[in-house]
Amino acid sequence: MKLRSITLNNVRRFTEPAKVDGLGDGLNVLCEPNEHGKSTLFDAIQALFFKPHGSRDKEVSSLRPHAGGAPEVTVELETADGRFTLSKRWFQKPAATVHQGSRLIAQADAAEAWIADLLGGDAGGPSGLIWVRQGVTDLTAGTTKERQAALEARRDLMTSVGDEVEAMTGGRRMDRALARCRDELSALATGTGKPKTGGAWKAAIDTVEALTEQEAALSATARDLHDALAERKRARRDLAEWDAPDAVAERIEKLETARAAHAAAMRHAEELDAAARRVDMARLTAEATRGKLASLRAAQTERAEAARQVEATGTEKLAAAAARDKAQAKRDAAQKTFDAAEAALSKAEATRNAAQRAEAARDGAERRNELENRIAQAEEMRRRMETAAGAARNGPDATALRRIETLANAHAAAIAARDATATQIIAHYAAGSEGAIRFGDAALPGGQAVPLARTARLDIAGVGHLEIRPGDTGHDVGTVDTAAKALRTALAAAGAETLEDARDAAAARDEAERQHAEAKAVLQSLAPEGIEQLRPALSRIPIPVEGEDLPDLAQAEADLAASREARDIARSALDTATERLADARAEVLRADTALTSLQDRLTRAEDAVARTGGATEDELASELAVLEAALAQEQAAHAAKAKDAPDPANARAALTRAESVETRARDETARLKLLLARLEERIGRSSGDAVEERLAETTEKLTSAREALARIEHEVAVLRRLEQALETARNEARDRYFAPIARELKPLLHLLWPDAELTWGEESLLPDALLRDGQSEPVDVLSGGTQEQVALLVRLAFARMLSHAGRTAPVILDDALVFTDDDRIERMFDALHRQAGDLQIIVLTCRQRAFRDLGGHALSFAAVAPEDA
Repeated sequence: MKLRSITLNNVRRFTEPAKVDGLGDGLNVLCEPNEHGKSTLFDAIQALFFKPHGSRDKEVSSLRPHAGGAPEVTVELETADGRFTLSKRWFQKPAATVHQGSRLIAQADAAEAWIADLLGGDAGGPSGLIWVRQGVTDLTAGTTKERQAALEARRDLMTSVGDEVEAMTGGRRMDRALARCRDELSALATGTGKPKTGGAWKAAIDTVEALTEQEAALSATARDLHDALAERKRARRDLAEWDAPDAVAERIEKLETARAAHAAAMRHAEELDAAARRVDMARLTAEATRGKLASLRAAQTERAEAARQVEATGTEKLAAAAARDKAQAKRDAAQKTFDAAEAALSKAEATRNAAQRAEAARDGAERRNELENRIAQAEEMRRRMETAAGAARNGPDATALRRIETLANAHAAAIAARDATATQIIAHYAAGSEGAIRFGDAALPGGQAVPLARTARLDIAGVGHLEIRPGDTGHDVGTVDTAAKALRTALAAAGAETLEDARDAAAARDEAERQHAEAKAVLQSLAPEGIEQLRPALSRIPIPVEGEDLPDLAQAEADLAASREARDIARSALDTATERLADARAEVLRADTALTSLQDRLTRAEDAVARTGGATEDELASELAVLEAALAQEQAAHAAKAKDAPDPANARAALTRAESVETRARDETARLKLLLARLEERIGRSSGDAVEERLAETTEKLTSAREALARIEHEVAVLRRLEQALETARNEARDRYFAPIARELKPLLHLLWPDAELTWGEESLLPDALLRDGQSEPVDVLSGGTQEQVALLVRLAFARMLSHAGRTAPVILDDALVFTDDDRIERMFDALHRQAGDLQIIVLTCRQRAFRDLGGHALSFAAVAPEDA
């Protein structure tokens, strides 16, 4: 599709209808200063294509003007099927419509579906690949939902351009094998490689850890008694040292001395603070008077200058008003002349059209017959196509069928895993007693192994019954039930009872799709631009009208040319008069605004003089001299007090140290007494425990548990190695996945960096690193300018790929080169022109000087007349 015009109404600053018209093929540039609505235009286009008309989310709400209202966006676009008009309105009377000319194609939900089909379904649309919002040039920016939509769009694009999807993805069988390997691994380990809670691996690790801890605890118990005795001896010695009388007396004397010194230092500091406050008060008083004097002088100067400018601007306003009235009269006269010329032109066009119809009617009979036959055949093909499309909606699609087959395989694998580890029973009958043992409603077969996953009962004729309770095999029997339930649910959703029923329904759907495609191809050959394009062509072939008195076509064309020339002259005169009237009105408005501003300025100056309190300039100067002398006196008093003052911080540090020594002595004494009590209790409790027998038993159990853990860890290692091998094989096949986009991107990269290449992330399908000058540089560590250049070139390549895949969409860039220097921006302009050969590119920018050399078709906002809105 290609956009042709965009109209906004009640969208943020556009409270009146505004239109960007004349969008052509190739490169289009809307270059306007900030706050002129470029980002608003981008957001409006985004909302039209991706926000339902019934939405009220924050993105749609952000389109409403401050005064409220219902945002409306209308876009005219052109596709291979013709020209269409898309329109949406949100909030009050929400609506969505699609028109082709004056004919309504779809509305409401049908219009939303039409737009979604135009964008390529739910795969993210062009916005996920090639539209760049202001400030979001990074290929991985946006919300989680937007990034996921962009990833799905890239996957859909790469699938559509690949020659062999099976080869690119590594084959469905490889995917199934990898999925089964991962399922078995996930039963034992988490996605990060850690043991899974509830799994056999985690249970074995927990058992080993528990037994290891028990063995360590028992081993430590024997050592604990000896250590406790030694610790008790040390604690008794330390307690005697802390409680010595000489040590206690020395600590008390040092603490009292430090407290006295700290109190004296704090008293002197308070006296010094009082002197400093007096200095600050004197300084503030003097500064206030000095500021008042300066304000008085400035206000008097401002008042005189404002009064002079008010008088001069009033004279200018009177002269501008007279010029405006004169321009209004000239414009009214030009309007009357133009209206008369318009009426004459309309009459001449009607006469010329009638003459053309008369001449064409004489030659159109054969063409009319041929068009009527084509329309009838095309209508029949469209009926067949719609019938086949209805049938194609029944039955599961390929994705649903693959899911059913995957679930069926999982169910079979679960049964096989359960039976492989279940207890087995084999009956060997004596001659003549075959079938004497029954398992449920049937006889137990002879010589055949029967798996028993749960408790089972065997009835023996003439003997009684035998109940068998299998031990724990390590396999969850409920897995089979879960897999069976998932398979039944998927079959029910597809309207089938068995896997074969689902496959038959899918085959019927494929056949209906084939018939739909055949009918569509025939319809395309009969009406390449659609049946509705043939009907206007038929209606344009006129039917001869008898009795018309018309001039010949040459004379009618000459009369029309003369009327058009007269109308153009009148329009030019009207445009000139309108421009001069607008200039005159602007001059009146400018003078009036300036006069109002100057009158406000004069009022503010007079208020400033009044706020000085009425004191004269000389009175304030004398008061300031007295206050400055008082400030000097207070400063001298403070300096004398500060000389040789004791340092409170040093006194506080000495006191803190003495207090900490006393606190530590009390804490250590209490700690040692408590420690001795605990040691006595521990020694008494542990001395009678015999732990050797328990230690030997625990060691034996730990050895068995470690052997079981080793077997499970070996299984996990094997599964991981298999997963890695399968992923490596699939990735090698997927290398062809990136070949088309790399081929499209290569000449664009070489515009900036000769011989440069990009490496790609296998999961993100985005550039991973830039290779240039023999160095590999990760994209996320490149400079901001280089990152935005790479991102833009990648989007241009994606746009070309969309075009090759039959999904042509315009490239919309909202200030996408904000960090690019002058040299590279010239080469980026070359890249835009290179891709614009068969694409439509729309550049929105506020950088008028930097984008002056871009070229392309210039766009602008234009007001829409009420009758055209």
